[in-house]
Amino acid sequence: MSETTQFRTTTRHMLKESKEYASQTLMGGLSGFESPIGLDRRDRIKALRSGDVGFVHSWDINTSVDGPGTRMTVFMSGCPLRCQYCQNPDTWKMRDGQPVYLDAMIKKVDRYKDLFKATGGGITFSGGESMMQPAFVSRVFHAAKEMGVHTCLDTSGFLNANYTDEMIDDIDLCLLDVKSGNEETYKEVTGGTLAPTIEFGHRLRDRGKKIWVRFVLVPGLTDSEENVDEVARICKSFGDALEHVDVLGFHQLGRPKWHEMRIPYPLENQKGPSAKLRERVANQFKDYGLTVY
Repeated sequence: MSETTQFRTTTRHMLKESKEYASQTLMGGLSGFESPIGLDRRDRIKALRSGDVGFVHSWDINTSVDGPGTRMTVFMSGCPLRCQYCQNPDTWKMRDGQPVYLDAMIKKVDRYKDLFKATGGGITFSGGESMMQPAFVSRVFHAAKEMGVHTCLDTSGFLNANYTDEMIDDIDLCLLDVKSGNEETYKEVTGGTLAPTIEFGHRLRDRGKKIWVRFVLVPGLTDSEENVDEVARICKSFGDALEHVDVLGFHQLGRPKWHEMRIPYPLENQKGPSAKLRERVANQFKDYGLTVY
């Protein structure tokens, strides 16, 4: 954060000076970050627009889950979609996240940069929907690129217009969630519209970025042959930018969070896909000449 940026706070921001505190790692929480507590509404909006502050749910260090190598995956708060199979409904509202200073996040990336370079890893922004906070995410990505750290954006692409071409230039890889190939099914699954996802994929392609498509296979919801074919055709339109398609079988790991938050869960009794169904869907993608994981 620049030295000239000032915020009004209702309580003193949390900042601990000890080396022990500053060196803490964070697995699923947010300890170890300098965080402005109690931003008033006007400064909250100002900070979000400038990217001086981001609202973060949690972060973790993982391997080969959210991109190549060992990665720092940051889960941002806020999402405009309401996917029936969402694993993290606790990330839907931005206000439920913790504000984190831009400089604190960049310092965390810098701390792990040698590990990232040694393993071919880097930083991944996920969510929620990280494109709800484009200024913060893109500024961290820009700083990461200056360090030589690989960057990855995990997104539905629904907020395509939030990202400028200059922001896209700092993305090495996009994990693009193509939740359906059929507009009606997309609306049923997410409450949103499909076109922005496709457009964002095309913009990534045109700027020479790499794409891994993620498709969640839900029996009776996204599994029709017609829908899978339409997803495959969308994937083909990404051309050489597309490296592979991840077919992710539906599971119930997110159900406890829906119950805890007392949100009606639409897939309460839904089963995951059978091996036979997974094979059929994988073969459909392969028939289009696509690599499937």
